[in-house]
Amino acid sequence: MTYAFLFPGQGAQHVGMGRDLYEGFEVCRSVFDRANEVLGTDLARLCFEGPGDELRKTVNAQPAIVTHSVAAWTLVTEEGIRAGLIAGHSVGEYSALVAAGVLRFEDAVRLVRRRGELMYEAGIDHPGTMSAVVGLDEETVSRICEKASASGVVQVANLNSPEQIVVSGSVRGVEEAERLAREAGAKRVVRLEVSGAFHSPLMEDAGKGLREALGRVVFSNPRVPVVTNVDGRAVDDAESLRRALDLQLTSPVRWVSCMRTLIADGCESFVELGPGRVLSGLLRRIDRRKTAHAIGDAASLEKFRASAGREADR
Repeated sequence: MTYAFLFPGQGAQHVGMGRDLYEGFEVCRSVFDRANEVLGTDLARLCFEGPGDELRKTVNAQPAIVTHSVAAWTLVTEEGIRAGLIAGHSVGEYSALVAAGVLRFEDAVRLVRRRGELMYEAGIDHPGTMSAVVGLDEETVSRICEKASASGVVQVANLNSPEQIVVSGSVRGVEEAERLAREAGAKRVVRLEVSGAFHSPLMEDAGKGLREALGRVVFSNPRVPVVTNVDGRAVDDAESLRRALDLQLTSPVRWVSCMRTLIADGCESFVELGPGRVLSGLLRRIDRRKTAHAIGDAASLEKFRASAGREADR
């Protein structure tokens, strides 16, 4: 059985995330405790008890998601499960690089805390927003963004599934794109609760600071190839992965391309590690024939154990 590990991005966080892993498994407790020490704050308590408004802040959500994801990954690897390829959605790419042996966990947590700070600051200096468009294809949404750009900055930010695409940019640009998407027959257009225009040119100031932070961290060649957001390619060298994180901040997350690369490489079973089941749901929209497991708590781990046994017997 060829597994692919998937790591979720911002928006998957929720109060209570990781609590039973922390309480039930020493290896998971160690991951949360190391994050607390590195950040100098009680991130574990924020994950377990909230408040939700504080957890949703970009500067907290990103290290929380990476910590929970790495804790779940650590637990799965203790089960003897290994991946042939790895991918992460947006900030989840940092979790993926930890799992691939590219980044130390401590460095990844510091980086995403800094990334969250920079993104929040960029959102204040260059206000923007994001909106999910459901029911239109990439070509149509790209044309809409091109037309809406007359009103303000706007571009495709996340290609999550063939018919779920997120646009990002200035408030006026996104508003015009929303209007045009509805006129074009979109099934739904949903404004996202975000602090800025992520994965758009309005994050360029954040990109400068992130580039400096990335340059101070050691990147190792991956033990397992990582499929990157910026182009959907499997990458197996450290400097290309460093560059991919740099470009990712202002570039679209090409998640459909990532999944198609994993599928073409022969991945048969996908394991989403961390909070929520967003990526498992997106995979079903891309290829319903593939099996997806989401592991974020003790109950889902038990379910995976049973499913993995059945898959191995086939």
